[in-house]
Amino acid sequence: MDVAYFFNRRLEFIRQLYDTASSPYLERKRKIEAEEVPFALPYSEDGEPAFLEEWIEADESLHVLAYSCVSMLAGALHLYLETWVSESHVRIDEALKKTFKKIGWFPGYKTHYFQRFAINFEACQENLRLLEEVVLARNRIEHPSSITSIRINYDDANLRKLPHPFFIDEREAALFADAEEDERAWFIPPTLHVTEKQLLAAITVAEGFAKWFDAEIESRIYAQ
Repeated sequence: MDVAYFFNRRLEFIRQLYDTASSPYLERKRKIEAEEVPFALPYSEDGEPAFLEEWIEADESLHVLAYSCVSMLAGALHLYLETWVSESHVRIDEALKKTFKKIGWFPGYKTHYFQRFAINFEACQENLRLLEEVVLARNRIEHPSSITSIRINYDDANLRKLPHPFFIDEREAALFADAEEDERAWFIPPTLHVTEKQLLAAITVAEGFAKWFDAEIESRIYAQ
């Protein structure tokens, strides 16, 4: 099986999904901000911005779309690594597999491929910490902690692992940009914030990792 082909098709699907599905929400926000029809400013004496509810709905819809794409990216990465387990015909050690829930499946696969094929993920030039953060973000997205908000916040356990989260709003990040590690503290857990730029960056890292990993695993299992 051409694992890379199917993996890259999934990544391209995620790209086009975000691009296509985000367009109407971005256009709605633009029209409201530009006061264009059908969002031309009506006469009003109250202090609330016109069409605020419509703007918030569009903005939150973009967040949910981005969350969905991050979850799909994490799922694609999991399928990619698991498919190579099948293709290699070398099963994951049962003792190791039992630790996946505790240590996470990405570190678990990292250990498996190092133990069985001497593939060292640390030799990859891509930012694999970002891929681990994609997995963590997916877990937060799939298990929200509050019914009161569409948006997701990091929890304390996340922030111990991620002192500098990638998926975060620039304004929140700026609050602690100059703080030393031992001084860094989030008084209010920051929002898990995914922009188009951040999503595309994560997809690009996943592509680069797969290109590197394909070469590593194929040289071992298909070697004559």
